[in-house]
Amino acid sequence: MVDVEVCVRLAEDEVSEGLAWESAPLEMLYAAEPWRTFRWYMGQKHYSGPYWSSTQSDHVIYESRLELARLLYADFDRDVTAIVAQPFLLRAGVDGALRRHIPDYLMATTGPLVVDVKPRHRVARPEQAFTFAWTREAVESRGWRYEVWSEPPDAELANVRFLAGYRRDWLFEPDLPEEIPGLPVDEEPQPERLFDPVILDEVRDRVVDGDTLGEAFACLPDRPAPLVRAAALHLLWKQQWMTDLSVPLSARSVLRVAS
Repeated sequence: MVDVEVCVRLAEDEVSEGLAWESAPLEMLYAAEPWRTFRWYMGQKHYSGPYWSSTQSDHVIYESRLELARLLYADFDRDVTAIVAQPFLLRAGVDGALRRHIPDYLMATTGPLVVDVKPRHRVARPEQAFTFAWTREAVESRGWRYEVWSEPPDAELANVRFLAGYRRDWLFEPDLPEEIPGLPVDEEPQPERLFDPVILDEVRDRVVDGDTLGEAFACLPDRPAPLVRAAALHLLWKQQWMTDLSVPLSARSVLRVAS
């Protein structure tokens, strides 16, 4: 492989092109905008959309259900501190031709991680394998990690997807507004709170290592059951508790307090 260049799209349609890959600032790559324009249109082949990431406290785009699954896993990973979609365009001379590739994600974890997402049945196709091979060589030349990610186990994905419904930390903040802005005071509804920071602390204190999820749901019988369940599931999402996610979650799931 000859020299590798990287192109980065920044805010306000500014594009930095032809940067030397080995010296492109990591801070610039973490601040990149998605390389491709994100669109929805009638009849499109791919399932795409924005995912609200608790890691980013913002939306991150995906272009397939498999990419959405990878985002869920990244959001669930305590070591991931940043997620950038379509972070850059790589250009490299390989086998006498100019090659181009846009990885799916760049993640800040224990060192930068560049991720391509591809269904398992397509990973071994010669054209895909060739692209992944030279991309891996380029990424690892900087001492970074490279990953080609395919379908996870069904039960595990179902559990992570379910727990992601309880991922929003801000819903447990004590100063969560109880009023809906823009409505006259006498017309404001009284919303039923679905999350409660006081109950979250009480559940955290009450449940001990070895309790089941069912026991966690029942640990505060004098509190509203939906709020207790929400607190317990948020603690599982935050991985302050751990359990076996290789089998479907149930009332019998045993909880382990994370060290």
